[in-house]
Amino acid sequence: MDRLFVVNKPLNQGSNYYLRKIKRKYKVKKAGFSGTLDPFAKGCLIVAFGKYTQLFQFLHKTPKTYRTTIWLGALSDSLDIENVYSIDEHKTYKQNYIQEELQKLVGDIIYLPPKYSAKRIDGKRAYTLARSGIDFELKKVTSKIFDIKFINYCHPFISFDISVSEGSYIRSIAQELLTAIGGQGTLSYLERLNEGKFFFDDEKELNPLEYLSLDTIEYKGSKEWIELGKKILPEYLEHNTLGTYIIKFDEFFSIIEIKEEKVSYVLNRVYL
Repeated sequence: MDRLFVVNKPLNQGSNYYLRKIKRKYKVKKAGFSGTLDPFAKGCLIVAFGKYTQLFQFLHKTPKTYRTTIWLGALSDSLDIENVYSIDEHKTYKQNYIQEELQKLVGDIIYLPPKYSAKRIDGKRAYTLARSGIDFELKKVTSKIFDIKFINYCHPFISFDISVSEGSYIRSIAQELLTAIGGQGTLSYLERLNEGKFFFDDEKELNPLEYLSLDTIEYKGSKEWIELGKKILPEYLEHNTLGTYIIKFDEFFSIIEIKEEKVSYVLNRVYL
């Protein structure tokens, strides 16, 4: 079964664990997901079955939007609700001040990823080293914040929606806000609302062609030639500009790459 859709991962379940439940539900063996959500987070998780699992790298998944809440005064090694070791009283702020400081984050931002993350250090996951008490340093990363929408400040909780580029760490971005306002805290809630055009809609089956971040190129040869996976000559394409493209037919599509005046298949005969 080939299928692309969005599931709504619940709280307190790992992404891999929830995928196994989805596989049992639909009785499939080959399945994958894109954009891991931490167990404490919930929301939009893109899932594919069969040959569609090979499309993840080509899907348009930006910006990603999250709804989150910062708990002022709560401290956690993992910067989320899972490893809270201290809860203290915290000073209050004026709401306008919080809103102003949130807007200052919009744009490019450079920060340290959380140590409890899937980043690799000498071949090992950072969270594995952190849980073992091993000291290590992470390199700073750059993310783009497209938009922030303030929701509410009810002390000690600050809630807002944030739209970011792929690979962003909301836990660490929250710490940047806390540094700016001279506060301390951790995330107490995180929900992914969407990834690009991907929203949860009752696990509705999606047409992958509507979500691929590739241009379509006109093919002037026969469909049977592509079905058989035969070599494509550049003169049968509308142009030979370097890049990766979609060749589309009624029943299936193929992904090709034009490189050094040669055409090769990246993925052939993906049926709709």
